[in-house]
Amino acid sequence: MATKTKAVFFDVDFTLIYPGPMFDGEGYKKFAERHGVETNPQRFQAAVTVASVELDRAQDDIYRAEYFIRYAQRVLEEMGGTGSGLGPCAREIYDECAACQHFALYDDVKPVMCSLNSAGIRIGLISNTHRCLASFQSHFDLNDYVSGAVSSSEHGYMKPHPSIFEAALKVVGVCPSESVMVGDSLIHDIFGAQQVGMKGVLISRSAAPHEGPRNGTPVITTLSQLPQLLQDL
Repeated sequence: MATKTKAVFFDVDFTLIYPGPMFDGEGYKKFAERHGVETNPQRFQAAVTVASVELDRAQDDIYRAEYFIRYAQRVLEEMGGTGSGLGPCAREIYDECAACQHFALYDDVKPVMCSLNSAGIRIGLISNTHRCLASFQSHFDLNDYVSGAVSSSEHGYMKPHPSIFEAALKVVGVCPSESVMVGDSLIHDIFGAQQVGMKGVLISRSAAPHEGPRNGTPVITTLSQLPQLLQDL
């Protein structure tokens, strides 16, 4: 018999929120200009693709700000940026990523959290971030829905390290078999959760196919599909 879902854990970035214009191509160009660096915003999307691969190469899963600063610098470099201002500019971008006002909540988040809450399902957050998750919940008015949250910067390890999932399960007070992880990364969110016995649901808001095997992981394109999927699970 299937185990009833008692808790749903969400990744944060690109699952619950998305960056505003400060972190698009033109935004990066403005950051760069303040540090005397010239960049081409038209190269931004390609730059993000290259830099994201570098970010995924972190081997030990220990949270280090340098990983994310290096990512921002690689984006700037791929946009054509050079010079001594690259490092300070990348650091400023990293620092600003912690500010909730630069991000927006997807429209489907609150209705789905309300639905889950009404069904008696606990909600947790697990995020590879240095953003204060208490401030995040307050800024987006999610305190009534979220039972517990763990960020990698406070915990010390990043997803997919098993300890961050185990810590979140303990905070929310549920067993792995009773829990589902929802996120936009197969490696960090889904496979990380599955290794401790949680179920995984991949959200692909762009509807673009994910590379690599999904091992039967269900895929949704909007959180609105989640309540019905939980019943099917």
